[in-house]
Amino acid sequence: MNVSKRNINNIFSIFALSHLIIWTLVPSLTNNNLPLDTIEALAWGSNLDWGFNKHPPMSAFFPEVFFKIFGPQDWSYYLLSQIFVVISFYYVFKLSNEILRDTKLSLISVLLLVSIYFYNFTTPEFNVNVCQLPFWSLVVYYSWKIYNSKKISFLDCVLVGLFGALGFLSKYLFVYLLISIDLLFIYLIFFKKTKKFDFKYLITLEAFIVLLIPHLIWLYNNDFISILYGLKRTGLENSNIINHINQPLIFLLKQIGILIPLFFLTWLLLKKIKFKFNLKDKNLIFLISINLLPIFLMLLTSIITGSKIRTMWMTPFYLFFGVFLVYIFKSQINLKKVKSFLLGFLFLFFLSPIIYSYISLTQKDKRTDYPGKEIALKTQLIWDQDFKSEIEFVTGDEWKAGNLSYHLKSRPTWEGTANDNILKNSSQFICINDVCLGRY
Repeated sequence: MNVSKRNINNIFSIFALSHLIIWTLVPSLTNNNLPLDTIEALAWGSNLDWGFNKHPPMSAFFPEVFFKIFGPQDWSYYLLSQIFVVISFYYVFKLSNEILRDTKLSLISVLLLVSIYFYNFTTPEFNVNVCQLPFWSLVVYYSWKIYNSKKISFLDCVLVGLFGALGFLSKYLFVYLLISIDLLFIYLIFFKKTKKFDFKYLITLEAFIVLLIPHLIWLYNNDFISILYGLKRTGLENSNIINHINQPLIFLLKQIGILIPLFFLTWLLLKKIKFKFNLKDKNLIFLISINLLPIFLMLLTSIITGSKIRTMWMTPFYLFFGVFLVYIFKSQINLKKVKSFLLGFLFLFFLSPIIYSYISLTQKDKRTDYPGKEIALKTQLIWDQDFKSEIEFVTGDEWKAGNLSYHLKSRPTWEGTANDNILKNSSQFICINDVCLGRY
């Protein structure tokens, strides 16, 4: 595999661009309606706040920015999702170049990610999980720069705090990465004493907290509703002693299942399977901290609380698994077997969009088959029969009302699942199938 660094960078760019184009086009051409989570995010975005009933605000903020630019164009939200994915790929590639110091292996570590369905099949639906991806990769990359530098950069510390806050404001589970990185630095400073405490570390914490203050105020004023929703999703209310055993086991089995294609694709490159962990290896310690430690903490949470860990929650956790596997098997990788690897890569790269297209075109009972545009047109006609004014708000669940907010020409604001006060104070409103529309 005799290729220059410039060619490797070009190959990465082609891969990233191809991924972006394919996964923007495929859902745009095969779906009739945006997915549930994207419509939900757009509903929240129509009435932006520092938090919502289910999640913090970032997953609504970015779709709303795109709505201001593109309006109700479905393809733009698939593009938004792929931009987030490709940014995360780029920082995985940057970090792998610095750790592996071999551009060929760095490229392989990114290409391996096509074997994890979190980074292809599920990406068309822009949601809180996809929203975390670039911030996860950015926090890891700039944490590495702090970890690997003798002289700590003030800017790097600010950026870790900034991107850490944006990640946390995308989804609270981002805290598992932040705790893992904090534990690494605590271990190095206070136990192993290979790093000295630097007051610049406090800049990271300060930047993180300052950005969170508006959301924390919102949480307090709204009775911590989004945190309570997250806890409810874990099934803690119905937890029993057995759950402390079966839920962690189910979690582990699911993670193994998710990673089987990744292990297979890696195996195609190996002369033999042989590795050893050298815990004095600085690079390895970092890779263990960002890859294995967050997963271990999730497992520990399930063991202690008996909570259910939903599969999609793990979306960002495996971004750097390709780097980790390539690093520990570095001496066993045989680049003469790269043709087999590339065949496996290409098979998986094209298989995912083919399966996605097949499911999208053949199954007709999915959310993405919902006739959102048609319902909005009929609703507009009903409104126009009674009123000459524009529709300014909708109330109802995020799906039905959210679709109307997205598709109606006036882009009415979504005002929640039910808002009797708004209806009482509105002189013009109608209610159709559990959704109400009106003027303020």
